[in-house]
Amino acid sequence: MASSSTSIPNSPAELPGSPAKSMPHNNPRPAHRSRPPKPNYKHIHRFPLPLDVHPLPPLIPHNPLSLISVVLSYLTYFISPPHQETYAAYFDSATSSVHVTDERAIQALWEMGFFGKGTLSRSQPSWLEREKKRRGLLGGQTNEELTRQRRTERRELKLERARMEKVAIEQRLKAEAAARESGAATVDQTTTTPLLTDGAPGGTAVTLEKFSLRKAREARMLESQRSKKQENHGPASPSPGQESPSKAVRFSPVVQEKEFVSGSAILHLPGPAPEAHEASQEERALNNEEHLQLSNEEAFFLAYGLGVLHVYDHQQKNIIPPTSLLSFFCHNSYYPPRDPSAVLNPDDPFMISYIVYHHFRSLGWVVRSGVKFGVDYLLYNRGPVFSHAEFAVVVIPAYEHSYWSETSDRRSYCATKQTRSWWWLHCVNRVQAQVKKSLVVCYVEVPPPSSHDSKNHTEDIGALLSRYRVREMLIRRWVPNRTRD
Repeated sequence: MASSSTSIPNSPAELPGSPAKSMPHNNPRPAHRSRPPKPNYKHIHRFPLPLDVHPLPPLIPHNPLSLISVVLSYLTYFISPPHQETYAAYFDSATSSVHVTDERAIQALWEMGFFGKGTLSRSQPSWLEREKKRRGLLGGQTNEELTRQRRTERRELKLERARMEKVAIEQRLKAEAAARESGAATVDQTTTTPLLTDGAPGGTAVTLEKFSLRKAREARMLESQRSKKQENHGPASPSPGQESPSKAVRFSPVVQEKEFVSGSAILHLPGPAPEAHEASQEERALNNEEHLQLSNEEAFFLAYGLGVLHVYDHQQKNIIPPTSLLSFFCHNSYYPPRDPSAVLNPDDPFMISYIVYHHFRSLGWVVRSGVKFGVDYLLYNRGPVFSHAEFAVVVIPAYEHSYWSETSDRRSYCATKQTRSWWWLHCVNRVQAQVKKSLVVCYVEVPPPSSHDSKNHTEDIGALLSRYRVREMLIRRWVPNRTRD
């Protein structure tokens, strides 16, 4: 069977009747806007945790004086330990989370470990900076504004590409109609197939051309210049046997409404720049209304695991010690919260989730919430400012102990807690495959209830956490076309 090939133009200038047909070759390219330098994230986030580390002097085996220096430094730190910075936070019962209001503590907890998120921001607390830039008190663009600008440019490129494809289809249809009217030979069937359908052998889609945002903007600029010249000199009457090089293209109401949306009009508000004294007065009157919101797992890790956070109650009067903080978070992990006098269960939602959080934090991962992608946690190698998350974690309790299978009631209870459907697994796995993340199913082996009193047992938190076991299982979506031998 003979195969047919279709010649595809490489640029908008080669399309018949394209607005960029008369573009000269020596047309200077538009000057690219210089981007502001990025912050030095390696220096800003050089500390992985909010801890002050005091190294000992080097020990040289063949130099006995170095041993004396090490012993003296150790005794000095033991007798007079250096000051460890601690931060204050309070528990908000309305959101069931811990809030940090001190700006110095907010900056320290975010820069050293990426703990929490801004209450008025996507992740990094940047509301004050965005507000200053909105009022003209500060230059540059924030991360949210850069993301919005990139989305606007992508949407503009898609609209321009759709417009060029529409022009090419109309030109092809007009050429075929003119050939039929003039009695020309029958057009070959391979050329009458529209370019946007399956015209290639095997049913693969034919791409019209490789579009770029720069070419689309140049074509649109030349088209606007041509329309201005026609308005000034009047419409030129074409010859009887010649078609007009410019053709009017009608768009749908949605395209007409969204076609030429300028990114600068969205990101910047027009208006005169304020005076120096007015700007200083407005900056003094502008207060930071954003707090750092910590999850209960992050707050307990900072309070118990690192000892750098003091959590106050909702009245902000009394500090909750770590032993009481564990039972407090376990009771508030239910909705509505349980009575403080209720006995703790080994499979409380907070206990299961904190075991996994503490496990991955101890391995050096930056653990963030994964609610955006339908999972429990996201694992970053260094942090969200350096790279995307590599793994998405789903937490499932596992009742492997013989205690949970002794009676039928316990077996039915365990089945309802740990059973997941295949629909759920395929859904979560497909989402992670689309965002280039590997799915990790983390099983937490729940121990049987302790025979001791819960109050006495929670006094030794380390012994309580050591009763749990964590098993990790990596799941990847198998695609036959990508895994051939």
